[in-house]
Amino acid sequence: MATPRMRRINEVLREVVGSAISELSDPRIGFVTVTGVETSPDLRHARVFVSVFGPERKRQATLDGLTAAHGVLQARLARELRMKRTPQLAFEYDRTVE
Repeated sequence: MATPRMRRINEVLREVVGSAISELSDPRIGFVTVTGVETSPDLRHARVFVSVFGPERKRQATLDGLTAAHGVLQARLARELRMKRTPQLAFEYDRTVE
């Protein structure tokens, strides 16, 4: 069970990552929605759950593009959030939307 603090952190991360993804210019990244974020208690790692519109091939290309843009997104988090540590992002496809 996530504490209220962790829920707030997860929600802020979801909003910032979602807006940062919409500004990426990588052609591999399609229509993406960030559905959730789970951050580890020590704030070192964050799993970002995304929903991608399109066939399986497009989903995989989008996940590859997001993984490649990991550094840009993490730098954006560091710039916008005042946290001691910026979590390392890992992207996963959210199958619950299907």
